[in-house]
Amino acid sequence: MGICLLVCLALITASQLGLLSPVTGILSIPLNFITGIFNRTTLETVDAIEMPSDVPTLQRRVADLEEALARYQSELVELREVANDYQRLSELVNYTSQTQDQEYVAADVISNSDSNAPLQTISLNRGTRDGIEIGMPVITQLGLVGRISDVTANASRVLLITDVSSAISARLQTTRDEGSIVGQATNDLLMEFIPLNASVQEGDIVISSGLGGNLPAGLVIGQVTNVQQREFELFQNATIRSLNNFATLETVLVITSFQPVDLSVFQSTPVAAGSGS
Repeated sequence: MGICLLVCLALITASQLGLLSPVTGILSIPLNFITGIFNRTTLETVDAIEMPSDVPTLQRRVADLEEALARYQSELVELREVANDYQRLSELVNYTSQTQDQEYVAADVISNSDSNAPLQTISLNRGTRDGIEIGMPVITQLGLVGRISDVTANASRVLLITDVSSAISARLQTTRDEGSIVGQATNDLLMEFIPLNASVQEGDIVISSGLGGNLPAGLVIGQVTNVQQREFELFQNATIRSLNNFATLETVLVITSFQPVDLSVFQSTPVAAGSGS
């Protein structure tokens, strides 16, 4: 007991004389670290206790941000639609500027073709008020779509080239060999009656020939994807793929300056028996 008392008195004396300053500095480092941990824990606990009072403010802030995000998303959708419309229309304008000998009316597709319908058709929002008539060709910058088959004052119907009742006089763009394009009720078309000596290659472009007077010459119909030449047949056939996707058409051009030619008036009429020469 006496020894402990003497040690305490010695430490007090040494502290008053400043002899323990180096030792207390070293010991204060871990003590300060432990004190800092307790202080941070205390502050976080206080913040957690006070946070419920800010929940309504945070909820209002989240609601405002969600509303702003919805508004910006709506504007983004509108801007994308405007950009898509601009892209489609600019492509059509570029096409029409290259073919200044034709006159066109742009039309929106208001009804797509139904695969279960007896005819492959689409409907447009243009009619006789816009100068649309039966037989006029309908195209895009990628090629021929079809011909006007029915028309009202403010709407019209287009018989697609994919319809099985569609037949188009065509020729290969490179060799100028001719044939007839018939619809297959799909995006694929069939070019028939190609001469056996014609050189047909995959990738060849097929265009309208203008024969028969039903379509102007030079309209792109599609591209050759396959050639069939069977033994003992008089002609060869080719599968043609249209460059248009008929299921996603939105805007088309009607060639209003073209009038189909009726060649039936030139067909010879049998002379009635007993009539004079």
